[in-house]
This record gives sequence, C-alpha cells and structure tokens, in this order.
Amino acid sequence: MITGSIVALVTPMHADGSVDWSALAQLMDLHLEAGTAAIGAVGTTGESSTLDAAEHCEVIKYCVKHSNGRIPIVAGTGSNSTREAIYFTEAAAGVGADACLLVTPYYNRPTQRGLYEHFRTIADAVDIPQILYNVPGRTAVDLANDTVGRLAELDNIVGIKDATGDIARGKELIKRCGDVIAIYSGDDATAMELMLAGGNGNISVTANVSPLLMSQLCAAAVAGDREQAEAINRRLSPLNHALFLEPNPIPVKWALCQRGLIEEGIRLPLTTLDQQHHAQVLKALETVGV
Repeated sequence: MITGSIVALVTPMHADGSVDWSALAQLMDLHLEAGTAAIGAVGTTGESSTLDAAEHCEVIKYCVKHSNGRIPIVAGTGSNSTREAIYFTEAAAGVGADACLLVTPYYNRPTQRGLYEHFRTIADAVDIPQILYNVPGRTAVDLANDTVGRLAELDNIVGIKDATGDIARGKELIKRCGDVIAIYSGDDATAMELMLAGGNGNISVTANVSPLLMSQLCAAAVAGDREQAEAINRRLSPLNHALFLEPNPIPVKWALCQRGLIEEGIRLPLTTLDQQHHAQVLKALETVGV
C-alpha cells in the first residue's frame, strides 16, 4: 500500500506538442529528491485525453524505465470503453508498472451496475493492483460508496482516489472499507482533512509545483499531526486555489514553465493559461517559496 504524496505528473511537451522526454526524466528526478511516494503517470494532469494510444503506453513505459525501481509508478489506464481500459492496463502491467489508476467511464454515464461490472471485468482480466478514480466533476458519473464497498472485496482492487472534495463522504468511505483498501484524496484543497480522518495519502496536482511541501504535508497528516499539517497546508492553500483557476492541467503546466522546469507545451483543445490569471499564479508561487 502506497502512503503519502503521489504526484499526478504532467506530461511535459515541446511548443509543437510533442512529448519532451528529457523534461519528463528531470521532473521524475525532482520528485525522487523531494520524497514523493509515487509517480502517477498519464492521468488527467498527464493529458491522457490528448495523447494517442501509442504515446499513452510509451509514457508509462518510459516512467517505469527511468524510475528503475526507485519509486512506484501508478499508471493511468482508465477509459470509457472497458475493452480499451483493459488494453491500457495490460500494457502497463506488461512494462512493469506497480499499479494502475482507473477513472470512472466518462461521457457514456453507466449505471452503478455498469460501473461495478466495468471495474470487475478489468480486475479479472489483468493481474495488477488497481486504484479506482472517482471524479464526478469531470466525468459526469459518480461511483457510489456502496459500489466502492463491493469492489473493495476484489483482491486486486487496492485503493480509490476520491476527488469529490466531500469530506463527510470520504470519512464514510474510510469507515466502510478503509481497512481493506487505501483511501486517497484527489482534491488538494481538502486532502489534509481526509488524511487526518484516516486517509492514506493524496494524489496531487499541487505536488507538481511544490513536491517537498506536499510530501511533508502528507507525512504529517497521515501521522495525525494536525498542528504541523495545518501549518504546511496554510502555505500551500494559495497554490491549491491558483492551480485550478482554469481546468487542470492548464495552470500547473504554466506554473512549471515559470519555474523553468518545462516548456510551454500543451495540446488542443487545452490552451495556455489566460493572461488574466498570470499574476495570481505567480503570487501563489512566491507565497509557497518556489
């Protein structure tokens, strides 16, 4: 069970939109030095929606190879097609990923029965630890806690990324199945409270920009040290807000560009951060000290 800060890593790109492999390696090394617990590759923040299938698999393979066992790789392999999700999950398992993150099927809006059968079918098809990912604000479908409880009974479903931002709901999830699967926050603004309530970590956008502070926050919160966690969270709060002024990963890629860590490459239909938000993001970076 991975515990602590799991970065939802961006996929760095050149100005023409091609993947910047050198920058990807440098970002991974930065997280190794900062104490990040695991790398989340090709999730929402990694622009899984704009990478083609070959690139999707290649980024996962590259991350596994570059990590060389130094840090776990959690590969984003979800899809709104069960067959495609199995394809990506098999590919990730085949190159040695440590676990897979599977988002709820977006757009086609399956029932709870459909969601259960989707995840059960993938779990049966591929022998690799799997983490469910519920983010109804982006997918237009919500994985009910009752359904999560049923899925938690499957051997290779080992966790859930709860990006609802609903702490009461997260606490109920921890109470219901926190003894059999890991409960991760997927919402930086509320992650501290979920971890203090018994959650196992945070799959974080903010960790891209401030990996050391997020690692320290997660360590304190998982350990139950509210005073220390709140002190760090106050520093991170402006950044947590600024990185969602426009849809993720637009602000975080712009912020990393300002730090000189990546080029200003992003793929349509995503665009670079609107100028009206530049000052606020820069102020947040200054406040955090990066």
